[in-house]
Amino acid sequence: MSELINSPFAVPIVGTIFGTAMIAVIVAVFFWYKAREKELRAHQDLRIREMEHQRRMKELDVELEKAKADRGGPRM
Repeated sequence: MSELINSPFAVPIVGTIFGTAMIAVIVAVFFWYKAREKELRAHQDLRIREMEHQRRMKELDVELEKAKADRGGPRM
């Protein structure tokens, strides 16, 4: 085992392996960041749509109450 560590070829081989691993880690972190950003954007869009839906439902409730009040008003 000590012959392998002291070998003049060990440094380029280990350097190549660690260099490749470092590039793979950088790429993985980059793709994780992009996926997380996309997920956060999707959650934000969903929340906006939910708020718009709630607003629209409140408007429809007001219109329904008006319609009930108009229909159930005093009759002659």
